[in-house]
Amino acid sequence: MSIEMQSHQAEAAPAEEPLSQWLINMPEPPTIWQEFVGYIRTNVLSKKRNKMKKKSSNPVYSYLKSVFPILIWGRQYKLNMFKKDLMAGLTLASLCIPQSIGYANLARLDPEYGLYTSVVPPLIYSMMGSSRELAIGPVAVVSLLLSSMVSDLQDPVTDPIAYRKIVFTATFFAGAFQAIFGLFRLGFLVDFLSHAALVGFMAGAAIVIGLQQLKGLFGLSHFTNKTDVVSVLSSVFHSLHHPWQPLNFVIGSSFLIFILLARFLGKRNKKLFWIPAMAPLISVILATLIVYLTNAETRGVKIVKNIKPGFNRPSVNQLEFNGPHLGQVAKIGIICAIIALTEAIAVGRSFATIKGYRLDGNKEMMAMGFSNIAGSLTSCYVATGSFSRTAVNFSAGCETVVSNIVMAITVMVSLEVLTRFLYFTPTAILASIILSALPGLIDISGALHIWKLDKLDFLVLVAAFLGVLFASVEIGLLLAVGISFTRIILSSIRPTVEALGRLSKTDIFGDINQYPMATKTQGLLTLRISSPLLCFANANFIRDRILNSIQKVEEGEDDEQEVKRAKVLQVVILDMSCVMGLDTSGVVALEELHQELASNDTQLVIASPRWRVFHKLKRAKLEEKVKKENIFMTVGEAVDFYVRARTTSHDMC
Repeated sequence: MSIEMQSHQAEAAPAEEPLSQWLINMPEPPTIWQEFVGYIRTNVLSKKRNKMKKKSSNPVYSYLKSVFPILIWGRQYKLNMFKKDLMAGLTLASLCIPQSIGYANLARLDPEYGLYTSVVPPLIYSMMGSSRELAIGPVAVVSLLLSSMVSDLQDPVTDPIAYRKIVFTATFFAGAFQAIFGLFRLGFLVDFLSHAALVGFMAGAAIVIGLQQLKGLFGLSHFTNKTDVVSVLSSVFHSLHHPWQPLNFVIGSSFLIFILLARFLGKRNKKLFWIPAMAPLISVILATLIVYLTNAETRGVKIVKNIKPGFNRPSVNQLEFNGPHLGQVAKIGIICAIIALTEAIAVGRSFATIKGYRLDGNKEMMAMGFSNIAGSLTSCYVATGSFSRTAVNFSAGCETVVSNIVMAITVMVSLEVLTRFLYFTPTAILASIILSALPGLIDISGALHIWKLDKLDFLVLVAAFLGVLFASVEIGLLLAVGISFTRIILSSIRPTVEALGRLSKTDIFGDINQYPMATKTQGLLTLRISSPLLCFANANFIRDRILNSIQKVEEGEDDEQEVKRAKVLQVVILDMSCVMGLDTSGVVALEELHQELASNDTQLVIASPRWRVFHKLKRAKLEEKVKKENIFMTVGEAVDFYVRARTTSHDMC
């Protein structure tokens, strides 16, 4: 007796209404237009209505509070909080001033531009940002990005003014893209750089940055503009054949050891956090005094020389939106925007978790965007959150972003007062300050954890690391993102089709490879499609995998050898609980599968179809071809139905 007759007989017996009727009679899902209107009502109109309900609140003031969080927390700000922020800001400035000069040198800009970048962006961020601890300013990785990519368009040595104009324009584009990401809630773009890619990229960038500091550490004059490790090392070896002064190396390495020892003391005793924070500034002061008192510049020690005094200068007239490299400058801007956002949000969220509050990612993007837009108009280059300075800010006991304001004001005073003193600062000390900050960018324990957890993720890490190290920063990023996307695409177009079995004494069906103890039902084959999409990219592949699984069962070639040729396969149950979407190619593949099985007197049963998937099946009238009685709400319901039908058939015989 066929399964079809058995099922009709089972239906004739009095029984409760099957759960599948709920599935068949469910309403149609909302259209794309209805979803869009619902999103607008929920996220836009509802907020406006809530604001209007508050009679005491001014609509303009409410809007300003949503854009400038300082208007919210500023009303509860107290004097004891300012004392902590003042101390944290001064401590932060002591680390920020020497680092900013060093990072400007890394970006191939004059030293004052690093200090400018530590003034305007932190002030703007303090009004718009949602993080309390994040310290804004120039960072090593973004400085390297700009110098490596902008140098391909304009040589900073032959025409520093044109180079500077491109840097400011790229900064404007970076800020504009960041603001757009926040405005349209496009934060997912930042996630294109996975954690593994970021770990590999940071490690490769740290090594390249460190090798480039050999120029300042040894006082070399002839050096390459390229960033790959081969070019840098060959430039070092060739430069050593030219005359060089060992005194540069003595000064740089001595203070590098001093800074590293100070950091070691700070880690051993957290109460001494101010020692590693003050060490770079102390090093600059001592090294500058040594050079000034001994006239060491006459003996070959390279010094910073002129730093223009005064506050940030307007740079609106230096932005170029009609130059020949506009497209490439925009590309540099979006790359810097994504890298800067990724670093800032990662650092901000880490410390927000420690303090027990939630960081608003969209507000952070808006704040970073407007900070960099304002910075590009005031002689700054791309700024972001620094991990080392944020850690110092946190350790110093900051309460709010007022510490950023204190830091910015301190840097402004330094620009007016200390620039003449910094004339004699040796470049070797700047190289040692940058070198001392690089170990924090190399996360060896994180790389080992990724290796243990996911080998393919480790491949992404290695690709980013080697790409930055042996090619360029852009190549490293492209390799990491490309491998990540390739992995996603391959898993989408080549999904698995799992054979399921029932776990004893439960209504749970699991993969028989994962659960060898799961039992199969003779005459039934239950398969699960593990892809969230059944579409043009994988429909034919999934159909062929299902047919191959059926052929193996009918030939008795499955692992457990439970179903032989004599026990003809009568029902194939297709678990579609994982399939979220279906297109026309997927519908055609299911139709072809149904026809193939029907020609062999085998029924196709669909179990657990999702709302939108079942709606597509109804629209394609496939549920009429498969028959409504062969569509079930769960796999367990489908198996029980056909087991009861077969038992009823045997009892009648």
